[in-house]
Amino acid sequence: MAARPDLTLMAPAGPQGQGGLEAAIGRATDHLLRRQQADGHWVFELEADATIPAEYLMLCRFFGKRDPAREMRIGRYLRRIQAQEAATAGGGWPLFHGGPLDISCSVKAYFALRLVGDAPGAPHMLRARDAILRAGGAEKSNVFTRATLALFGHVPWHAVPVMPPEICLLPRWFPFHLSKVSYWARTVLVPLTVVMARRPQPLAETGVTLDELFVTPPGQVRRWPGGAHAAEPWRTLFGALDRVLQRTQHLFPAASRARAEAKAEAFVTERLNGEDGLGAIYPAMANAIWMYHCLGVPADDPRVVTAWAAVEKLVMDRPAEDTPRGERPAETYVQPCLSPIWDTALVAHALLETGDPRAEAAVTRGLSWLLDRQVTDVVGDWAEQRPGLPPGGWAFQYANPHYPDVDDTAVVVLALDRARKQLGDAGPGMARAIARATDWVVGMQSKGGGWGAFDADNTHHHLNSIPFADHGALLDPPTADVSGRCLAMLAQLGHGMDHAPTRQAVDYLLAEQEPDGSWYGRWGVNYVYGTWSAVTALNAAGLPPDHPAMRRAVAWLKARQNEDGGWGEDGFTYPRRGGTRADTDVVMGPSSASQTAWALLALMACGAVDDAATERGARWLLARQQADGSWPEEDYTGTGFPRVFYLRYHGYAQLFPLWALARLRTLKRGNSRHVPHGL
Repeated sequence: MAARPDLTLMAPAGPQGQGGLEAAIGRATDHLLRRQQADGHWVFELEADATIPAEYLMLCRFFGKRDPAREMRIGRYLRRIQAQEAATAGGGWPLFHGGPLDISCSVKAYFALRLVGDAPGAPHMLRARDAILRAGGAEKSNVFTRATLALFGHVPWHAVPVMPPEICLLPRWFPFHLSKVSYWARTVLVPLTVVMARRPQPLAETGVTLDELFVTPPGQVRRWPGGAHAAEPWRTLFGALDRVLQRTQHLFPAASRARAEAKAEAFVTERLNGEDGLGAIYPAMANAIWMYHCLGVPADDPRVVTAWAAVEKLVMDRPAEDTPRGERPAETYVQPCLSPIWDTALVAHALLETGDPRAEAAVTRGLSWLLDRQVTDVVGDWAEQRPGLPPGGWAFQYANPHYPDVDDTAVVVLALDRARKQLGDAGPGMARAIARATDWVVGMQSKGGGWGAFDADNTHHHLNSIPFADHGALLDPPTADVSGRCLAMLAQLGHGMDHAPTRQAVDYLLAEQEPDGSWYGRWGVNYVYGTWSAVTALNAAGLPPDHPAMRRAVAWLKARQNEDGGWGEDGFTYPRRGGTRADTDVVMGPSSASQTAWALLALMACGAVDDAATERGARWLLARQQADGSWPEEDYTGTGFPRVFYLRYHGYAQLFPLWALARLRTLKRGNSRHVPHGL
């Protein structure tokens, strides 16, 4: 006879037998409360791969900026990642923990170490060089890496597909228009077009060559790589157009070039976003600095000073610390962006789940901080598709008013609404914020019932086949995970199936379920994240546990549970040629804290509170909690761009396990096994 889960979960757990469910929830709550900032918000480190710190070092050296102590710490970080990932990356650098060598990331990291002063004959540099050559050499790098190498003279400019500044002048009816690509592509590409047209030289000699990384000398390479996702006939058509542009771009009239560059500069300056930066993402910020330099803007111009300040806010100096692997010296890396809105909203949900009065007081302060950051006075780029829609969303970062996103907005509204129901109505200010945000989210719904993150109907899929889009992420189409959050928001606010946007969202999510029962996760790794996002929303919308979609989701989750009781997944599960359907040989990964928590939250949303799989998953979390209340997690469970760019949210492993365990406790104690919340 199986032990009762509600009893066994209260048994001692963990390597030191540090108590059961109650103790784990208490420790995790204390850990999050200690992490709250003085003004009420939470923000955790957001770490990508080695690319961003390497690019930052290159940017500084291009302009002759030297900080030997910081360069030493960046070099230390890059060498540690190389050694840590040697088993799978073979001497190079991967895109995520436990991943294989990535050519582009490895070339940039190697280049950065050369700039720091590491000799090409040093053992770790020889290992990196050999790994890069075995993978085909630096000529296999992606477009953005080749553009960086061209800036330093390491590859010819014809290695980079042509994207002239004149694209800023194209009319909306043209097959390519800036409004037809994603916000991140827009903010990165506009300043970069000026840089690629002007082709500046470094202000200070680096004394570094990278010839040793090429199998074929770069001047002799005839076919630079493109994206495997590119579809015909677009691949051939756009490839032919690029070959024409390569030969004729120098013939463009000077007057139109001047107008185009002026429009690009105006675009960037309008969206410079103070010290939070263009688009509030590193690549766009760095390109803005290069663009101003190309246009002759002095280094002491306020625009340039502000752009540099935004970049510097992303630099993360880590002090020396003791780790399970021994002492780690001080390091420096660079975050791709900052995530305070997202972190604060998610922590609010986790702490509200505990019912702890101290946690509820902390949430009240956090939500007050969030209310002040709703974007109500800037009509952003999203209005190209939705003119006349009043603004009302939240961004991901501290400030990014031109680019709020519906995902953050929905999660904030869900937290605000739950808090006013659980803690008492906070007054008309909160009600107005929720109403305005809801109107904006509903207005951003795309055709077919789904939502993209930043734009509506951003579905011009042919543009992912242009040579410059070898990453396959030029667009922001509707996705199941973002749509799930928006549906969850509408359902929790009381909008039922008689509400057309709600009904359309339910239909969209049901249609997006994969044949195996999962949902694809665009912004988190991957099918576990997508499935959690979908089933929590469908539960809130009223689908019962015995609905076929919910039963198939439970079956999929249980079939993917690891033998140790947890769930895990890495970047390998993203389909190699794009799309949402898993490759036939897909294999899940080792268990991780955040993904195990997502699976538990999904199972509970599907009514499987008392299932043995839920019991085993909870015990996996209990056994791995650390003494300070946190969970260890080196895995990259966040996604920037599938197959191209992954994120390690340092807060995920701290907040999601608490959320899952606290919810399980609540449901075990109560008379109902139904999750009453949208998230």
